[in-house]
Amino acid sequence: MDVMLLAGTRPEAVKLAPLALALAEHPHLRPFVVHSGQHPGMVEQALIPFGLPVDAWLDTPPRATGTQAELVSGLLPALDDVLRRVAPAAIVVQGDTTTGLAGALAAFWQGIPVVHLEAGLRTHDLAAPFPEEGTRQMISRIAALHLAPTPGAAAALRTEGVPRQRIAVTGNTVVDAVIAIAERDLPARDTALALLEMEIAEAGERLVLVTSHRRESWGEPLSRTLAAIELIVAEHSDVQVLFPVHPNPAVRDQVTAALGGTPRVTITEPLEYPDLVRALRLAELVLTDSGGIQEEAPTFGTPVLVLRDVTERREAIESGCAWLVGTDTGLIADTAAKILSGDLHPTHAGNPYGDGNAAALSVAALEELLNLAPAPRTAAESR
Repeated sequence: MDVMLLAGTRPEAVKLAPLALALAEHPHLRPFVVHSGQHPGMVEQALIPFGLPVDAWLDTPPRATGTQAELVSGLLPALDDVLRRVAPAAIVVQGDTTTGLAGALAAFWQGIPVVHLEAGLRTHDLAAPFPEEGTRQMISRIAALHLAPTPGAAAALRTEGVPRQRIAVTGNTVVDAVIAIAERDLPARDTALALLEMEIAEAGERLVLVTSHRRESWGEPLSRTLAAIELIVAEHSDVQVLFPVHPNPAVRDQVTAALGGTPRVTITEPLEYPDLVRALRLAELVLTDSGGIQEEAPTFGTPVLVLRDVTERREAIESGCAWLVGTDTGLIADTAAKILSGDLHPTHAGNPYGDGNAAALSVAALEELLNLAPAPRTAAESR
């Protein structure tokens, strides 16, 4: 029987990939990967390193306004059609995207069980992050199975009245993904990253990786972050900054205007996933508002400054892998200085988001949901 995996953005694709690979090995379940088209080209690019194809692309009208309402109104009829044609046993939606919400609604209306991967993340503030906090709470209301990445996420769901038997604590599949890619140790494909890697090795310099893309970071908050980056470079002559910039013009134009031409700052296109993993391993420090990077970096012991005022990923903060600094220029620069000088150290207690076994645990939960006998597990899967 088919299990539909729906993705429209790169982070969704990366986090769904380990589950798709695990399902492909199952004797009774088959992955059916659908690209919503929310971010054209990004899903295919993210799946290539995992050797996974897209099975279907949604036929949606061109977007004119870029609003969430326009996106959802285009996705729902297309999702309704593909769900009727494929008739999956269940649909897996990931995280807090508009694609995920539309997929959950369309499946729920057809009586198809909705499986929410990365369920239970909460800030309890509908304005931060917006609209993601509201989106994931809405998905939770109609999900048949909640794959929670941490015990804290599971506890949040139980507090909201979700029955315990509908929750499985699995770890986060992004840890599976980052481990799988890191083990292959692929050389950098991005020319700028490859050159920067050689320069750092030859000069004995250190890399600071920066990403920023969230809606709440646009404008003045991003300006404060960019000012902090200038301070970090000015105060640490052995630091090179790598900033893969999101394609959104609201972000790209602002970053380029502030940092373009700044010595020891390299601005690139978004990195392919293996290159991002390589940069995370090389980095001495990461500055980011990305949820995925907060989950990936602890695998390598790379400290993270979280460029947000609140985070739904408290585990990294509480375990000493990351620090919540917001977009305060002074606080970002000062905390970075403490880490770069060795006055502030991350803990090395492992990744609080999992050990690389999340996909196997997710498949086991799916088997239970669909009343299937558990498939035989390898020794590695049973750890």
